[in-house]
Amino acid sequence: MTTPKTNPGNFFEDFQLGQEIRHAVPRTVTEGDVALYIGLTGSRFAVHSADSFAQDIGLPAAPIDDMLAFHMVFGRTVADISLNAVANLGYAACRFGAPLYPGDSITAQSTVIGLKENSNRETGVVYVHSVGTNQADEVVLDYVRWVMVRKRDRAAPTPEPVVPQLPDKVEASAIEVPVDLDLTGYDAVLAGAPHLWDDFAPGEKIDHVDGMTLEESDHMTATRLYQNNAKVHFNQHTEREGRFGRRLIYGGHIISLARALSFNGLANAFRVAAINGGRHVNPSFAGDTIYAWSEVLEKTPLPDRRDVGALRLRTIATKDQPCAGFPGPDATGKYPESVVLDLDYTVLMKRQG
Repeated sequence: MTTPKTNPGNFFEDFQLGQEIRHAVPRTVTEGDVALYIGLTGSRFAVHSADSFAQDIGLPAAPIDDMLAFHMVFGRTVADISLNAVANLGYAACRFGAPLYPGDSITAQSTVIGLKENSNRETGVVYVHSVGTNQADEVVLDYVRWVMVRKRDRAAPTPEPVVPQLPDKVEASAIEVPVDLDLTGYDAVLAGAPHLWDDFAPGEKIDHVDGMTLEESDHMTATRLYQNNAKVHFNQHTEREGRFGRRLIYGGHIISLARALSFNGLANAFRVAAINGGRHVNPSFAGDTIYAWSEVLEKTPLPDRRDVGALRLRTIATKDQPCAGFPGPDATGKYPESVVLDLDYTVLMKRQG
């Protein structure tokens, strides 16, 4: 007798409101992961690149790049949440907690907080609240995402739609500053730019100038690094029959490239503290060249800290279009096809004095 032992992944009709999922496969993050991430993204932020720089600002060692930490937590959730995804759609209420260091281990769990079938009855949107923790049960990442998932059976009944109310941003009072952080010894020359928190103003726009072409091998290696096994990124045999006829680039890889490109103009944004919201507005494919620009949305002092402040940024990434003209949505909110990412996030930056 043959019995199924494999996991086909959850389809839309398999999810239930309030469902709690403890995700399999914990992951210990290593220095090898850090080196490979730099090789795949070109990220240059000093605090993640050198133990000596991190120790000069009170940290025990160079922490894992915040976006690498995000992807490692995200990757735990894929087999249960988005194995049968059409596309990951967006993020909200994302707070970065305890920094991750090489040798730390992460686990994740999620709760289904919203479900909405699409009008074609072939897919639906699943909203999940996911939390990643380290080996000491400290929260590393706490966030909401929503993803479009295929239905197994178009005729299968689905529950009444529930779309959660999500905050527009993570409030300054909820932003976590690393406990040991002391920016007295911060070296802006080694960080790569003289411009500190005080030098930026709301409404200011920055063209990050540089571009990076997506290679098939790079995005697939990156996605495997995070153990994100969503079919839409790997299986050309099935995806050639899909909507685009080819594999999609994992949207998180675009976020990483946009963050890496933002070094040119925001080199002193040494920590991503929150993702307030974000949308993958158009797909990306191997061969596209990614550019990015950022706008300063808000500038916020932090309670009881005079050495560090928060900048709320909006970074837009494009494909095959340089950003000197700051491309974005029009007055109706419609994006040009060249825009692939619109990300609203908050960073920490040293203040003068």
